Amino acid sequence: MNERTCLAVVLAAGEGTRMRSAIPKVLHPVGQQPMLAHVLRAVEAAGATDCVVVVGPDHEAVANEALRAFPEAAIAKQMQRLGTAHAVLAARDVLARGFDDILVVFADTPLIRAETLRRLRAALAEGAAVAVAGFTPADPDGYGRLIVADGRLQAIREHNDASEAERAIRLCNGGLMALDGRHALALLDRIGNANAKTEFYLTDAVALANAAGLRAAAVEVEEDDVRGVNTKAQLADAEAVLQRRLRQAALDAGVTMIAPDTVHLSADTKLAADVTIEPYVVFGPGVTVETGAVIHAFSHLTEAHIGEGAQIGPFARLRPGARIGKDVKIGNFVEVKQAVFEDGAKANHLAYIGDARVGEGANIGAGTIFCNYDGTAKHRTEVGKGAFVGSNSSLVAPVSLGEGAYVGSGSVITEDVPADSLALGRVRQVVKEGWASRLRSLKAAGKKK
Repeated sequence: MNERTCLAVVLAAGEGTRMRSAIPKVLHPVGQQPMLAHVLRAVEAAGATDCVVVVGPDHEAVANEALRAFPEAAIAKQMQRLGTAHAVLAARDVLARGFDDILVVFADTPLIRAETLRRLRAALAEGAAVAVAGFTPADPDGYGRLIVADGRLQAIREHNDASEAERAIRLCNGGLMALDGRHALALLDRIGNANAKTEFYLTDAVALANAAGLRAAAVEVEEDDVRGVNTKAQLADAEAVLQRRLRQAALDAGVTMIAPDTVHLSADTKLAADVTIEPYVVFGPGVTVETGAVIHAFSHLTEAHIGEGAQIGPFARLRPGARIGKDVKIGNFVEVKQAVFEDGAKANHLAYIGDARVGEGANIGAGTIFCNYDGTAKHRTEVGKGAFVGSNSSLVAPVSLGEGAYVGSGSVITEDVPADSLALGRVRQVVKEGWASRLRSLKAAGKKK
């Protein structure tokens, strides 16, 4: 099967008005990534050598996301919504190129897995002309039923058209379908619209295949694989399923989670073995955590790389561009953005480090601010190896601290500090003895008047 060519036809033309959103339905995120991206990643992993995404008119945002996720994809437009078979035929030019396998999938089923699609392809390799994904829900009411006899799929019967005996069947239509490329166009072109909605239904391909002496097969899959999303409630349900999958995969890979249900992962989060994650941690997209690192409670990470043995949090915020080296400590209420912390450096409390490099073993004291923005442009701060920045200091970029430099607490640093030098940038302390008692006396006298 691995040598068979495969075209994935991804149907993304639905309006999704039940989402109550201006965002196209298939661009709503699950696991920090659009539903469409999940589906395209699955078809590629299932061996699709080509892909065509069918979009509706004026859905440029959907087309752009499709090309971002699958750059070689073709884009076809379904100008009128006349049913699923009509949508597939919008990609006729691509279908006509000739493929061994045709996968038809829906862009609003973000939980579909590559292994499920490979099972549909395997049914084609074993001789089926049509293979349909079926599932067994707890409550089959409303679903189309798969009519199977002697190991062959005979028909798909819509719930309203099913007899009492057919409604007793538990195997339901999951929507996903695979077609033998040698017969696909012929079957699709024979599908009519003699139904109540006058639409062209892809499901009719099963009966047409049987009438032509071809074999149709049902492939039973997990319900979550074919779970469609049409409402915000269903979007939340899909998110919950994906999070369970991601957490389980992380645990199986050797990650320690103190309270897994409280950890929110992104679909692309990369966690090495022996990483420890405490409760209530949120991973945005693009995060990699190396072995032995600990992410303490209530931290939020996005587009960050955390090195071996690093300690993050609690209550830390790593924003895009944070690069945290080996054995670095980023403590409570520390925010890092577009900054590199080299091995062994630390910022233990209440600091903002933006657009910077903090050298190996350097220390950033509590309350330190890297003043990187002048109202128009961002500027960089360089902190040398082994440098020490005292508490409550402000480093006004662009500025550099040399290796081993020392900044006194409460300083505002606006000029470069040479290596091994002490920099103080604060007003000299003045003490006026008795001043406070005289002030209180004056205030008291004023109140008596």
